[in-house]
Amino acid sequence: MTTRGARAAGRGGRGDLFDPQCPTRRLLDRIGTKWTSMAVKTLADAAPDEVRFADLRRRMPGVSQKMLSVTLRNLTRDGLVSRRVEPAVPPRVFYRLTGLGLSLEVALAGLRTWAEEHMAEIDRANEAAAREADEG
Repeated sequence: MTTRGARAAGRGGRGDLFDPQCPTRRLLDRIGTKWTSMAVKTLADAAPDEVRFADLRRRMPGVSQKMLSVTLRNLTRDGLVSRRVEPAVPPRVFYRLTGLGLSLEVALAGLRTWAEEHMAEIDRANEAAAREADEG
């Protein structure tokens, strides 16, 4: 049994973000993480070249090997990243954004720009909320 949101999104229509089974919501959950955003940005900066796993990890401070592996596996599964393995000991693994991944970078760049333009306002709102919490 499918929900209205899942059916609509499956047909290329708009989903229902309030429906936990909505494919659009599930996709946004995956691409909305900080590690996904950083990986896409790092790969976009290197495009059209490939980036080795170890280089990606160095360019993404704070990401663990496991979290980067999971992030790249998800991006590859979703068709946003391509993966190439060179047989060696140890194997050399390379990643690059697909055309679909490059289109995601455009959207994420807009979000980063918005964050940079509004971070001071958000910081002020957080400071005001903290003051109210301390006073109340």
